[in-house]
Amino acid sequence: QVQLVESGGGLVQPGGSLRLSCAASISILTIDFLDWYRQAPGKQREMVASITRSGTHYADSVKGRFTISRDEAKNAVNLQMNSLKPEDTAVYYCNTAANGRYFWGQGTQVTVSS
Repeated sequence: QVQLVESGGGLVQPGGSLRLSCAASISILTIDFLDWYRQAPGKQREMVASITRSGTHYADSVKGRFTISRDEAKNAVNLQMNSLKPEDTAVYYCNTAANGRYFWGQGTQVTVSS
């Protein structure tokens, strides 16, 4: 019984930046984790970033370029994406869990192209 809504996707040139946001229907202070996943056409879905009560983690492919953080004023979790590459092109989803169930947003498209 949790709704997640991603926003901020779009078309950007290589080397550019985007900031994605995942707004939650419950307080983000009550959740143990929120993950960002992405899925490119013809490829397996992969986790790119995670924020928990203990800290943050990143996939090797995005480490040093992406930053995940909480935005308590907006009750959201953001994903700041810098130095974007064409291989970052994908639909990005946020994910969390509550009461033993996983919840996903609808996804937001990120396209990196010149």
